[in-house]
Amino acid sequence: MTLKQQAQRLLDPAGITINGTNPWDIQVHDERLYARVLRQGSIGLGEAYMDGWWDAPALDQFAQKLLEAQVQRRVGGDWKMRLVGLAHRLFNYQSKRRAFQVGEQHYDIGNDLYTRMLDPRMVYTCAYWKDAKNLADAQEAKLDLVCRKLGLDEAPEGQRVLDIGCGWGSFAKFAAEKYGAHVVGLTVSVEQAKLAREMCAGLPVEIRVQDYRDCDEQFDHIVSLGMFEHVGYKNYRTYMEVARRCLKDGGLFLLHSIGSLRSVASTDPWMEKYVFPNGMLPSVAQVGKSIEELFVMEDWHNFGAYYDTTLMAWNENFQKAWPELREKYGERFKRMWEYYLLMCAGSFRARTNQLWQVVLSPHGVKGGYQTVR
Repeated sequence: MTLKQQAQRLLDPAGITINGTNPWDIQVHDERLYARVLRQGSIGLGEAYMDGWWDAPALDQFAQKLLEAQVQRRVGGDWKMRLVGLAHRLFNYQSKRRAFQVGEQHYDIGNDLYTRMLDPRMVYTCAYWKDAKNLADAQEAKLDLVCRKLGLDEAPEGQRVLDIGCGWGSFAKFAAEKYGAHVVGLTVSVEQAKLAREMCAGLPVEIRVQDYRDCDEQFDHIVSLGMFEHVGYKNYRTYMEVARRCLKDGGLFLLHSIGSLRSVASTDPWMEKYVFPNGMLPSVAQVGKSIEELFVMEDWHNFGAYYDTTLMAWNENFQKAWPELREKYGERFKRMWEYYLLMCAGSFRARTNQLWQVVLSPHGVKGGYQTVR
């Protein structure tokens, strides 16, 4: 059996045909692809796409079918990748010393890219599409959902809120403008902090470039939108202990995070190398263990299907803006970025990745927490 035949045999359960006519079929431009992917697995597939060795008219559909058929479980990685996985179990890849790496590699690459890809409020987390027709409205709805889950709509102005992983200040600005909250935002990205301070100018918002472990002061509420994916399983308990010591007894903590169907110690090797260094997705079990005897779980909301729609909207914005970005970033970056966005969209459509909003309280809400949707 040739390498191409081996590859086709792996793809058959997914309904993907090499050089087929369906939008999800893989179009091979370099026959070296088969050996590279069979030897290296995920990282070989992603790097080969970046090198232009293959395409798929609908990369998101290709990813969805690949994941639904669990093709990746039948393709191993090389020994180097297995060593990376072992290293994540032996060492703390999300230590304080390494915490700023993801800021430097991912979030600092250019505010010009993110301003064109995201909505006007610069929200870089899953939008809430329940009643929304476009990205801007869906992100406004998500920010308001978070505020209502924290009870800011019924609280007096001046509530002090900690935003762990504040990004470009989208939540801080919204909560301050609409509900009069006083927000302290933490980020590990220098470039994010610069733009966040501009966006929140004149509001009761403080943006700090600071690791979450260095925060030790009291807040009425805490929110963390899309930052827990950078914490790492060795630090989940520490993270929750920090949140508990910073949260007043009567407050609420809303954790918004992508989630995995199984407990792991590292992330996809291609994603680790090119997009989110030192990142990984938590499981229900890992989150549950991390909050034992620290918090009462009041509400667990999964709207992971909305991340598919969000990522497709980001990719559409990115593609439209590419003529303005091409000279600075180059073609290889474009292929890397669209691979990231569209493969992730396919993963949420296949429901192999989830999006959770978990509301936690220190001692349980008296009379019960009123669910908000």
